[in-house]
Amino acid sequence: MKPKKVKELLLRAIEKPEEMPPVFLSGPPGIGKSAIPLEVAEEANIGFIDMRLVHKDPTDLRGIPIPQDGKAVWLPPSDLPTDGRGILFLDELTSAPPLVQASAYQLTFDRQLGEYSLPQGWYIVAAGNRIEDRAVVHRMSSALNNRFIHINFEPNLDDWTEWALSVRIDPNIISFLHFRPELLFQFNPESSEKAFASPRTWDFADRVIKISGKSILAEVLGGTVGKGATAEFMAFLKVKTELPDLKQIFNGENFVPDRMDLKYALVSALVSRAKGNQFERLIQYSGCLPEEFAVLLVTMLLSRDEESTVAAPSWKKWVKAHSEVVVNRAML
Repeated sequence: MKPKKVKELLLRAIEKPEEMPPVFLSGPPGIGKSAIPLEVAEEANIGFIDMRLVHKDPTDLRGIPIPQDGKAVWLPPSDLPTDGRGILFLDELTSAPPLVQASAYQLTFDRQLGEYSLPQGWYIVAAGNRIEDRAVVHRMSSALNNRFIHINFEPNLDDWTEWALSVRIDPNIISFLHFRPELLFQFNPESSEKAFASPRTWDFADRVIKISGKSILAEVLGGTVGKGATAEFMAFLKVKTELPDLKQIFNGENFVPDRMDLKYALVSALVSRAKGNQFERLIQYSGCLPEEFAVLLVTMLLSRDEESTVAAPSWKKWVKAHSEVVVNRAML
């Protein structure tokens, strides 16, 4: 299931947390399984507790016994919620040893742990890697599996692009991944290389680009997204040297390169240079581009400076012409 659909599912689930069975998000490392539940909680303005059972002992969830009226009363762990609404996120559940996983049976099915009851407004979500991912994974028992709705979490370029634009990921990365979409996630569990391309590591790459100097960039990126993806990305950056003088386009020339890689490189270059009334010029210029590139260009302009883009005289005309293209819901 794509990230956007997972988010839609969780937004519906938190409205009826006692009726909707818990969801388990499974998938390889680095694809954003942990990010979506937090995004949902923040968007809904509810609580969020990240409980890593891999760090717990089998007895930890039950709590600590104290004497009361001649009986032992169990005080629940302090990281369990006691009121309000929220998401209780059991991340890396498959990394927890079997006995610790078993301690979550009652919590995930009955919403209880001994004398503790999960508040009515809280919904349980879990996530973990798969056996085939060669991560630290313990097979979940059939009893625990049967307590969840199982969702196979899949990375998706359109969903990732929407997120990347919202957090201002480097335009070169966004354009490159639209040119080579298969490099958004390139994971081979049989490979001995430690670094690999994933939504998570492309986020890291954005930080590397902003901090590292040019002399060490390729080497550091190689340790971030892998040597193969880095080689292609660095070659993509060099393609920009083949572009015409951008001033010609800003001054009204409607040059459109023939090669696909040059088109993607041109989009990122124009977006990074645009300022002032040049936003209006680029919206006009987008009409010379194929649909895919026109939408990418204007969407990235919105991310760069929404106020200047929306204020451009050609903005409303552009929206009307592309009203059937759903790239960013906030844009249309």
